[in-house]
Amino acid sequence: MTTAIMANTLCSFGLRTQFPAKTIRSATLPFTPFINTRNLSLGVSSSYSIGGLRPLILRKTSSLSTSTGRNSQPLTVVCAKEYKMKTHKASAKRFRVTGSGKIMRRRAGKQHLLRKKNTKRRLRLSKTVQVDRSDYNNVIGALPYLKVNRSN
Repeated sequence: MTTAIMANTLCSFGLRTQFPAKTIRSATLPFTPFINTRNLSLGVSSSYSIGGLRPLILRKTSSLSTSTGRNSQPLTVVCAKEYKMKTHKASAKRFRVTGSGKIMRRRAGKQHLLRKKNTKRRLRLSKTVQVDRSDYNNVIGALPYLKVNRSN
């Protein structure tokens, strides 16, 4: 029986903006961030929400950004990391992480019709090659608990 672990992490970033001391107009609207708490559920009801980050919506009520004469409240961005599957047997069979942190894969084309292929071609197809850097994010998402060195 395989078990799945729910990994919930909350991230919070504070941004503080400074505006000039002089005001251009006297009519100002207060800046009040609003966090929509209905989107905070971390369910796994569909496949599009597995393994991604879903930021919560922040609403800004002021329309005059240059007209505030006082320091504004800090802007808080909240994000929740959702469910990540523990094992993917199909991708675990296809990809390996070396000791130096590189992701390796096997060459395609050695599954059938081996009698037609010469020995040199069969040896080339049996060797492993490194995964392209552009595909690292997809492969790392499929293999969640492996140490990958991104500097290689």
